[in-house]
Amino acid sequence: MTTIARTRRRGWGDTVAGVAILAVMLFPLYWMLNVSLQPSGGAVRTPWIPLDLSFDGYATALREQGRNLVTSLVVSLGCVVLSLAIATPAAYALARFRVRGAGVVLFGILLSQMIPGIVVANALYNVYSDLGLLNSIPGLILADASHGIPFAIIIMRAFMLAIPVEVVEAARVDGAGPIRAFVAIVLPMSRNALVTAGLFTFLFSWSDFLFALTLTTTEQVRPVTLGIYQYIGTYVNDWSSVMATAVLASVPAVVLLLVAQRFVAAGVAGGALK
Repeated sequence: MTTIARTRRRGWGDTVAGVAILAVMLFPLYWMLNVSLQPSGGAVRTPWIPLDLSFDGYATALREQGRNLVTSLVVSLGCVVLSLAIATPAAYALARFRVRGAGVVLFGILLSQMIPGIVVANALYNVYSDLGLLNSIPGLILADASHGIPFAIIIMRAFMLAIPVEVVEAARVDGAGPIRAFVAIVLPMSRNALVTAGLFTFLFSWSDFLFALTLTTTEQVRPVTLGIYQYIGTYVNDWSSVMATAVLASVPAVVLLLVAQRFVAAGVAGGALK
């Protein structure tokens, strides 16, 4: 009986500790939402519980940052499409074909993830200036894809290594060519990995600040991360609009994580088996 009581107390203690840690981690998000629902003013005078709710901050955020939100959405979706279109066949080739120098290619892909973003941004600025890609959505898509493609290759290759070779060979015996077997067999079986790679690529692009700051100089093409940065200054006196913009910028990421969490867990677990 004593052992059972100790186990229960230990369980309650672990639960309380977990709730406390979660509350500390989520408090910045709560405060961001709380400030966004307050009338215009400084964040210092914000009460702990929002009683006098106001949506003026969201109206201002949509009016002043709506275009930037659309720009971020277009760039992020374009980056996902481009990254998956290139990374998926590349991952399959590295996983299934005996490509000479595949180890060197994989090492190069891993090495590319260690290069500081500022180095890539500075190199791209000179190239983009010559090609006329500065202040353009295609330019931002290509820049963000430079980070998304290597990550997607690593994720999907690990998953595709776990696909039984016999399944693909059976399709080939039934008359399917390499491309048809890849499209009809490999891609459906790699759905979890595709969703995982696409989700993280979207999040990388959506939260990008460095490329946006380096490769854009006009208001016509300005992602929301740079828009929030322009909001914040020495004399900010309307934090409700700033926090409302931050909340709106967090919504796509939160929705995607909630919708795709089942696929992400399966995709990561499937890749970890190899």
